[in-house]
Amino acid sequence: MRKMSAAEARRTALAAQGFGRRRPAAVTRRTILDTVARTRLLQLDSVSAVVRAHYAPVFSRIGPYDRTLLDEAAWSDTARRPRALVEYWAHEAALLPVSDWPLMRWRMRRYRNGRWAGVRRVMERNPTLGKDILDVIAEVGPATAGEVERHLELDKPRPKGSWWNLSDTKVICEQLFAAGELSVPRRVAFARHYDLTERVVPPEILTREVPEADAVRELVRRAASAHGIGTEPDLRDYYRLHRAQTAPAIAELVDAGELEEVEVQGWDRPAYLHAEAATPRRVTGAALLCPFDPVIFCRPRLERVFDFHYRIEIYTPEAERVHGYYVFAFLLDGELVGRVDLRAERPAGRLLVPGVFAEPGRDTPETAAALRVSLREMADWLELDDVVIGARGNLAPLM
Repeated sequence: MRKMSAAEARRTALAAQGFGRRRPAAVTRRTILDTVARTRLLQLDSVSAVVRAHYAPVFSRIGPYDRTLLDEAAWSDTARRPRALVEYWAHEAALLPVSDWPLMRWRMRRYRNGRWAGVRRVMERNPTLGKDILDVIAEVGPATAGEVERHLELDKPRPKGSWWNLSDTKVICEQLFAAGELSVPRRVAFARHYDLTERVVPPEILTREVPEADAVRELVRRAASAHGIGTEPDLRDYYRLHRAQTAPAIAELVDAGELEEVEVQGWDRPAYLHAEAATPRRVTGAALLCPFDPVIFCRPRLERVFDFHYRIEIYTPEAERVHGYYVFAFLLDGELVGRVDLRAERPAGRLLVPGVFAEPGRDTPETAAALRVSLREMADWLELDDVVIGARGNLAPLM
């Protein structure tokens, strides 16, 4: 069995994600879609402390770009520029190439009777609500759950409590989305507008049938391409698959020569190297990686590949947070060397940096200098005038 060092595996993983490449002189829609072709998906998240999660990985890989180009690729559809990305449950809620939609049809079938127990209870007490919602949307076109609810004359006071207290209409809209009957043609202020999937996904893609085993094998192939190298749990996690699905798919891809089983120094289980993965001699450059970046979102892989223990602390009481509310990892020349608590204060035009923390042995002037450049670049991209660095963290005195 071929053996690789941990450093080689790390460089392979970063190269597969598009790091270490020369930045484009000009960023076009094609540039952005080429980036997504490497990551395979962009996770969506409602937190906007700095910038929405799906925008950040593109910036990390190609630098400043016009975010409307990504918006148009996902939430606009014209004869000249057809929709290129579509929303669905991939690695959590995500944008993925519209051509990948049929690969998720098996999951849509599994979700048809309710994605989780709470949804099933709502469906049981509202047996006709799904059809009523579909009828409204068929008549009025794309609509938010609130708009649908008003059309159904169901608008009523909600119980007080946490933000996830959803109305039954919202729950069923989400269920219809999970089952593939509704899709999302556009977002306004990040609110989903639902429409019939047949009016969002092109007919030649909508009608394409892929057997589950073939679809899973293709998803594992895509995950392996995005990872470059990964263990079975890594490949499984990328699209939230199950081991019973991924194990036979990996075996088939190994037999076909598309994956090679290798031994990585320090890894506690076999790894699978994609046949087209590159292992550069160096990965240079700096990037800020958001908590939902594909390099970051699988925490066990992150710790194994980068020796970087990361936990998101959004839901941790402020007094108990170690690094901060919304913390980006700092990638420098192929290693994760620090973490940065960030906040965009848009009305004041400031990028707030309450804390800057270097990994052991990386609290150096070189790390601080590179981070200052990256923070200034991010501020310019977000059209913020000032970068305000706080006092928290062992790197703060050098900033």
